[in-house]
Amino acid sequence: MITRFVLAIALLLAPAAAMAQEQGARLAPLLQELSSRDDLKPLKTVIVAEDGRVIAEQGYRGHAVTESTNIKSASKSIISALVGIAIGKGLLDGPDQKIAPILKADLPANHDPRLDEITIGNLLSMQAGLGRMSGPNYGRWVSSRNWVRFALAQPFVDEPGGQMLYSTASTHLLSAILTKVGGKSTLALARDWLGPVDGFRIGAWERDPQGIYLGGNQMAMSPRSLLAFGELYRNGGRTVEGAQVVPADWIVQSWQHRTNSRFSGDDYGYGWFTRQIGGEQVHFAWGYGGQMLYIVPSLNLTVVMTSEESGPSARNGYRDSLHDLLGEIIGAVRAA
Repeated sequence: MITRFVLAIALLLAPAAAMAQEQGARLAPLLQELSSRDDLKPLKTVIVAEDGRVIAEQGYRGHAVTESTNIKSASKSIISALVGIAIGKGLLDGPDQKIAPILKADLPANHDPRLDEITIGNLLSMQAGLGRMSGPNYGRWVSSRNWVRFALAQPFVDEPGGQMLYSTASTHLLSAILTKVGGKSTLALARDWLGPVDGFRIGAWERDPQGIYLGGNQMAMSPRSLLAFGELYRNGGRTVEGAQVVPADWIVQSWQHRTNSRFSGDDYGYGWFTRQIGGEQVHFAWGYGGQMLYIVPSLNLTVVMTSEESGPSARNGYRDSLHDLLGEIIGAVRAA
């Protein structure tokens, strides 16, 4: 009886395995020739998974999909996941919760009353209204003695809930909030809450002078680990074994359009960008230099791309080349 059951399962899986093999065969030549493309010189690794199965992967110029890499701002999506889990556990009330009572010890004396209006959701969607601590302002922020207080002391350049002002300080404030309500460091919470996800692991991670892990930057992970995180989101927050790690409704909220990047025009939700690529709606995490995690729900596709971290990816067109590469991968998957 058991033998028949196993045979039946094998017969059901055989077409899927054959399809995956065919798609992998189509993708292999594409991935192999990327090392010779001038527009993709910073590329380090690519992994393509469909329905949770890796169908193609490639490392370039001596890099491997198992090596540690700084995923930069792609880690903002991980901070968002931790916030969603904290809400699900009742440690936070929800996106509309005001942050001032949680961070009251770090608020400036006689602070701008608009600080009392900033919500968890405003930080997640980069709509806090405070001056940006990314780009040209990043250096002076991380050189300060107290990153949380420095961020909260910035002048308002818009109202809370206004335009998108991309700032790593916003996600760092979330890391500080998670540390307070969780009673542990953000790294300890991540290892605890995301521990059930097979293959997920955070390595080195920078901390501020008070010991708070830098929310949204300077996080080391392997491409395989980033893929495991992407698969968690593609599966509605569930592990392969069926454990609900991130609340399913949080993923829906995270991918919901909240605002738009003034630089790219892409939709932005709670730590995730969204745009059309290759004719499909794609949700993605993006880090400096070209650290990319793409999820294509319509094709059950998860794609990771990592790159050298030493240069930008937006102003020089490299990020667009990575988007174009994803479009090529989508086309190859469709054609199989």
